[in-house]
Amino acid sequence: MPSSKNPTLARVVTIVLCGKAGQGIKTIDAALTKIFNLYGLYVFSTKEYMSRIRGGCNSTTLCISDQPIHAYRQQIDILIPFIPEAISYLKSRLSKKTSLILGKKNWIPQGYLMIDIDFDQIIKDEKNKVFINSIAIGVILGFLKFNKKIYQDFFSKYFKPKGEEIISQNINSVNIGYLIGNAIKQPIQFNFSPKKNQKSLTLLNGSDAISLGALAANCQFISSYPMSPSTGVLNNLASYSVKYDILVEQTEDEIAAINMAIGAWYAGARALVTTSGGGFALMSESMSLAGMTETPVVIHLGQRPGPATGLPTRTEQGDLNLVLCAGHGEFPRVIFAPGSLSQAFQLTQKAFDFADQFQVPVILLTDQTFLDSYSLIEKSDLKQTKPTYHYVKTTKEYRRYLLTSTGISPRGIPGHGTGLVSVDSDEHNESGFITEDFDTRVAMVEKRLKKMKSILQKSVMPEFIGNNNYKTLLVSWGSNYHVIKEALCILNDKNIAFIHFSQVYPIP
Repeated sequence: MPSSKNPTLARVVTIVLCGKAGQGIKTIDAALTKIFNLYGLYVFSTKEYMSRIRGGCNSTTLCISDQPIHAYRQQIDILIPFIPEAISYLKSRLSKKTSLILGKKNWIPQGYLMIDIDFDQIIKDEKNKVFINSIAIGVILGFLKFNKKIYQDFFSKYFKPKGEEIISQNINSVNIGYLIGNAIKQPIQFNFSPKKNQKSLTLLNGSDAISLGALAANCQFISSYPMSPSTGVLNNLASYSVKYDILVEQTEDEIAAINMAIGAWYAGARALVTTSGGGFALMSESMSLAGMTETPVVIHLGQRPGPATGLPTRTEQGDLNLVLCAGHGEFPRVIFAPGSLSQAFQLTQKAFDFADQFQVPVILLTDQTFLDSYSLIEKSDLKQTKPTYHYVKTTKEYRRYLLTSTGISPRGIPGHGTGLVSVDSDEHNESGFITEDFDTRVAMVEKRLKKMKSILQKSVMPEFIGNNNYKTLLVSWGSNYHVIKEALCILNDKNIAFIHFSQVYPIP
């Protein structure tokens, strides 16, 4: 992002759609995001929603700019409320700077600039009210004076599987809305300079980035008990499963999910578990199992507010202590917390390689905002690194827990060689057989903990942004990365610097 001296930084328009679950605001947001991208604009889209299938009050925020943008904006420039409750629900985000509210006049308090648009009245002659979404899209595009060809090409491609009639009906509905929006006298001017070539960019959300990183790392098995906001990763990998030969298991509970993943790694597959805080809490004992048996496992945890069920569909960074201390006993682990899409893609690959090399649990810590927010990323940032495999072909003399100077024993795969691959959740000797010998116990504890030195040598260093002569240093981890980075860009204060940790344990 440029500094605040550059006027292009201020050219951000925030569009908010608000309605009840089931009204299709997610569909409108998804279409607009793709259309703005085709037009050559940068986009950032995020949503917040209540924990219900129908009703309630949900909103989606879409920020557009002709400069890169990756963070949420509180200020609303254009609001489209589909229910009267939207006004009171979003009251804290409305101000005299809100440029326009498109909705029924009797919903809007005095003092706001608004255009009386009754969507129900507009579609009274329409045979199918599902086209209200297309009309709303047209109103926004008409108000912003977008080229009609952009959305006509988009809908022709988007609805191609459904046939020409559906394409025609939707384009006609968008045209109806476009005429309404185009007739509105703009209270502000949007002097965007669209980027002519967007081919180097791709539109992703956090779930996409984690999933693509897992594919790049040759993930072969995913097990999960669905739990928001982590389910998107399960859904994505399920959609890739046939093409990339991934075994997908929706388990009966979270305990089964992590135990299946541990079993998959033991058998030689690269496995991923995706869950949220409440689900991970149930996996604590199996974390210890992985620690004691020195079996690799990669766990993705999408954070949401707790304790207990908490706020199932909201966002929070409240599970760092949980993953740091999960599991009884003392054993090594690694925790990554990506702050950008490129970090998520790269760190997911690294999580699999770290788990494979060091034979430890590796946790990817994200949150609802990160997973559900869309923005553009340079395709060149999605660099695949060749997966590294660290298992060995066993011999008859093979010892699974051989004492070594690094603490890393050779990991065998059952059936790959002639040796016996014996693992045990009890304390064990080098061959993997149960023991209560005190000297062996001390040696095995020290062996496992020695891995931390090797892990630290390969750690991901934190990123520093700003002037070395700062007076104030902001320290953060995870999804706050872009929020702080863009805020500092707006402030343009050389006395403030920023350090971001994408590896939060162990810290170099």
